[in-house]
Amino acid sequence: MTLHIGYFADGPWSHKAFDKIISDKEIKIEFICVRYDTQDTILKDYCNMHNIPYLLHRNINSPEFIKLVSKFSCDLFVSMSFNQIFRKEIITLPRFHTINCHAGKLPFYRGRNILNWALINDETDFGITVHYMDEGIDTGDIILQRCYPITDADTYQTLLEVAYIECANILYDAIILFKKNMVRRTVQTDVHPVGFYCSQRKFGDENIHWNQDSRNLFNFVRAICTPGPQARTHLNGSEMKINKVEYIADAPTYNCTVGAILQKSADGFLVKTKDSFIKVIEYEYDNAFRVGDRFNV
Repeated sequence: MTLHIGYFADGPWSHKAFDKIISDKEIKIEFICVRYDTQDTILKDYCNMHNIPYLLHRNINSPEFIKLVSKFSCDLFVSMSFNQIFRKEIITLPRFHTINCHAGKLPFYRGRNILNWALINDETDFGITVHYMDEGIDTGDIILQRCYPITDADTYQTLLEVAYIECANILYDAIILFKKNMVRRTVQTDVHPVGFYCSQRKFGDENIHWNQDSRNLFNFVRAICTPGPQARTHLNGSEMKINKVEYIADAPTYNCTVGAILQKSADGFLVKTKDSFIKVIEYEYDNAFRVGDRFNV
């Protein structure tokens, strides 16, 4: 039996999942609805290539849009990196309702910029969850969840590379469960009674506060390295971008001036932190500086 789905999607998160779904002859994508402010031309190309209706709408909860998608008689709506809030009427429109793929270990890490926050919080793994949608933010029952390790060698870039692939895999596997009528639900409060949310990171959040311990600063820099905004700080009145620092695990704890440059070498420089020091090894800065100069704390 063919499963008919509506795909609400955008960006690279959605492309690999599309490739897996479209290759299954027992799943038919009835339409693709993209973000209203999309910059993604690839999904439009996919629609042209496979003769799939391409939808773009400011408000997916409007009577006009609901009337439009009702005509497709979908069994399931699937969301991957879509940015509008789904309300009850559209969530429950297909017979199997609506599911979402979220790169977070629900009921923890609900919300936005989850991979960044997982690194900032020094997690040893991150999760990807496929869950039913409800009218909350990432609060619906869990269908599938898998976890992936984080090591000190990982950065925002490396977690993205894993997530792009594994989001596609777990989302496709969840859709297969609907096709086989094998879906099992886990209520999020059965995992933890509260869980937690993460806020969207905004302009200014990339600024370094040097009066933190070395481990927190290491995590902060790697959490927002390229393709993120990179960590920012000011030295002698000019901005420096810092893309990579080295955490020195055996560095002794001692008191000294926080933010001071302690030593320079051909491959970077040491900066005093709250507890010890870190080594800055990838940075952009237009001016000269010397040992003893101090970053704005």
